[in-house]
Amino acid sequence: MIFATISTPHTQPQPALVSNGRIYPLPFADMRAVIEIGAQQAAIHASKESFAMDEVRFHAPLHPTSLRDAYAFEQHVRTASQNRGRDVPEAWYKFPAFYYTNPHSIFGSGDEIPFPHYTQALDFELEIAVIIGKAGINIKPENARDHIFGYTIFNDWSARDVQQVEMKMGLGPAKGKDFASSLGPVIVTSEAIADRAEKRPGVYNLKMSAKLNGVEISSGNFKDIFWSFGEIIARASDTCELQSGDVIGSGTVGTGCLLELTKAQGPWLNAGDVVELEIERIGILKNAIGGKKK
Repeated sequence: MIFATISTPHTQPQPALVSNGRIYPLPFADMRAVIEIGAQQAAIHASKESFAMDEVRFHAPLHPTSLRDAYAFEQHVRTASQNRGRDVPEAWYKFPAFYYTNPHSIFGSGDEIPFPHYTQALDFELEIAVIIGKAGINIKPENARDHIFGYTIFNDWSARDVQQVEMKMGLGPAKGKDFASSLGPVIVTSEAIADRAEKRPGVYNLKMSAKLNGVEISSGNFKDIFWSFGEIIARASDTCELQSGDVIGSGTVGTGCLLELTKAQGPWLNAGDVVELEIERIGILKNAIGGKKK
């Protein structure tokens, strides 16, 4: 199944079921309520009235309970490390690392991303994210599927110059990341992409690409992820309960950011640039960069 948060000129944002190119509103307060009741039960309540795709506006599909981002694609880690003049940290191969980012600065497809006044090195990151549907603690990798509601596209916007300084202080990419994250345009459940499932839990054969101002500059595949979402969820839930509505990003797919593509030298994103992230079976997450603050 496919779910979205939509509005029309006459309605406030509300969750909806997407089926056969039509939008069917759901009588729930938000996507978290849909996740709580479950995909199958939520779909039963879909309105008989429907809208065409171009009759609605797509918003961020949900506002996460918490937002973690992993670092799970080896190609990205290797290239980013080389650009910083170092080897891949040995610890990276021992467990899937992640950090917490801001769950309140969430944007949807079509939203304008504000240009932080404090950066000269604005970057995008092409990622896929998992939405937790069932709470759990100490989840085993092979049981992770039972806790996944679905998947969406994630753009982890980054102020690279700020991030570089922060990480030298051992604080992680705090202010370099907290200003914006984009999710959408929809959430696709595991059942909807089951025919593309790989043997590892929470991994699918789905093409991933990015365009900048209409020109494709990045291409990868979800299946190339080193740490599966099963392993990432196991790590995140170790002695820590995951909640329904939590979102966990994959980390950047190989070639999926300007840091990699330009060897950390830029050019970086400018005001007015349009970034389109596409993942097969999920859709296109599109955002324009707003004017730079004075």
